Amino acid sequence: MSRPAETLDLTGVPCPANAARALLVIEGLPAGAFLRISLDDGEPIQNVPPALEEQGHVVVDKVRIGTGWQVLVKKGEEA
Repeated sequence: MSRPAETLDLTGVPCPANAARALLVIEGLPAGAFLRISLDDGEPIQNVPPALEEQGHVVVDKVRIGTGWQVLVKKGEEA
């Protein structure tokens, strides 16, 4: 798997600010780039990945790490 172009730690960031920040960061990446996002359990993991997918990005992997999550997202070609 390709190494993430950037990492984004959104632990402790409430909804919907975490989804907005993730979208802003991924918009700045080239098409096909990877972004690894750290998220809290609960609303963040339930809301951020679908918000990214709605914008044409691909959630490649979600892994529970301790009490949170690591999400690997590939920027969509058309996004």
